Amino acid sequence: MTRPPDAGHTMTDYEAERRNFSLEVPPDFNWAFDVIDRWAGDPGHEAMFWVGNDGGERRLTFADFKRRSNQLANVLEALGVRRGDRVFLMLPRLVEWWEAILGIMKVGAVSMPATTLLTPKDIAYRANLAETRVVITDAANAAKFDEVRAQCPSFEVLIVVGGERAGWVSYEPAVAAAADARARLATPSADPCMIYFTSGTVGYPKMVLHTHASYPIGHTITGKYWLDLRPGDLHWNMSETGWAKAAWSNLFGPWNMGASLFIYDGRGKFNPRETLEFLQKYPVTTFCAPPTIYRMLVLEDLGAYSFAALRHCTGAGEPLNPEVIDTWRAATGLTIRDGYGQTETVLLCANFPPLEVKPGSMGKPSPGFDVAVVDHDGAILPPGKEGDIGVRIAPERPLGLFREYWRNPDATAGCIRGDWYITGDRAIVDEDGYFWFVGRADDVILSAGYRIGPFEVESALVEHPAVAEAAVVASPDDLRGEVVKAFVILAPGHSPSDALAAELQEYVKGATAPYKYPREIEFVAELPKTISGKIRRVELRERERQKKQAG
Repeated sequence: MTRPPDAGHTMTDYEAERRNFSLEVPPDFNWAFDVIDRWAGDPGHEAMFWVGNDGGERRLTFADFKRRSNQLANVLEALGVRRGDRVFLMLPRLVEWWEAILGIMKVGAVSMPATTLLTPKDIAYRANLAETRVVITDAANAAKFDEVRAQCPSFEVLIVVGGERAGWVSYEPAVAAAADARARLATPSADPCMIYFTSGTVGYPKMVLHTHASYPIGHTITGKYWLDLRPGDLHWNMSETGWAKAAWSNLFGPWNMGASLFIYDGRGKFNPRETLEFLQKYPVTTFCAPPTIYRMLVLEDLGAYSFAALRHCTGAGEPLNPEVIDTWRAATGLTIRDGYGQTETVLLCANFPPLEVKPGSMGKPSPGFDVAVVDHDGAILPPGKEGDIGVRIAPERPLGLFREYWRNPDATAGCIRGDWYITGDRAIVDEDGYFWFVGRADDVILSAGYRIGPFEVESALVEHPAVAEAAVVASPDDLRGEVVKAFVILAPGHSPSDALAAELQEYVKGATAPYKYPREIEFVAELPKTISGKIRRVELRERERQKKQAG
């Protein structure tokens, strides 16, 4: 595969795209039939370049996925799987994950993608909340389901990939024996299609329900304008299959645009050098990774690598620190373009290709979305005023927004404020219309009358060469109400000391407003994170609260 012949971006005029934007939503839509099977009309059109843990390589076409998803849909139907049944899908980055997503759509069932990091307790909670009838998982994880099978009365059909297990249907022989043709299923656009469980910082996970048309079609915004994809591209997104970023950039976004996915099974501990070697070895044209990975990559000697095919880089999951963007650009000539959205949405804001990147900014709203910073009454705030990020849902609900928190009407109602869906994140808009992330609504630190967003302090800390990663939270204080406390993971070659803590404090005073500096610093080996890799500041805050109470 070579770099696409058209090196121009898919968006060249931001304002014109917003003005002229429209996506057609037919009353009946099934993405697996109407998009994947359409690309399969060209039998040689590559859909995936897959690399296994052992280095083995497979190239698969859209025609391969059409055939295999038809076979799986026929298997599911024969097993009694019906329209609307929930399917617990828990697989690592195996080709079968993509086959299963498509096959589940073709039978009209509802996929529930989940990370392989789930414990048996997590599985039971999700399965019972959704009344899941069907499970598709691999041999390495099947035991977790068997452990809680007695607690999950809705389980009826269990399918195991890569082996045989008592009481389970073996995926490969069943699929291989099935017919490879299937008639298109009539699928009303508003029918349930996928459920993701939010990996929120507080409370139990909620079920985010997406429908057959809005979410897949809405991700055209993600794939076309932000990932900047087209046929001929080979796109590598570092996401694991269990969270919504996989739907964004390992499924709907790229395949809407006819691009091929580069997938590395890679189940071991993340290795930054291996990642850089892959970018050098394989013809990856576009790359998407969370900030944590970029921070690890820039600690390596980037000058020792050459990425001949790479033309476009994006980051998502949390804002990316400006110094990481600068280091990556200096080494590769490419600017990492941040994007912002949620499990509940497609892409809401981004540093789109025509826009000048303001490092650290979320960029500007996506075509198709009216995004604003609003106050507690839903009034739009002026530039420079911090408030809640809202998405306008009236008079018309935008494409790509979830339907509801399924079976949780209170949570669904709780995120609506007048004409706005409230994301739960806080931001500021500048005079140029760029959005700047402040933090989760419950992460803002109130210290001596000041409102301090943790991200700005974290950004300042990770600029220091001794810091690999940092998390900043409020710690109770008798005088100030709260003070800023930083938990710091040191970069290789640095050791904890009081002198280094003092040095970091002085560094932050010079890098941002002095009142924001961390009055307390604790050096740690690791930080608590959600399943999707986001720092659980809520856990650190609670730890601090209990420690201060005990002290």
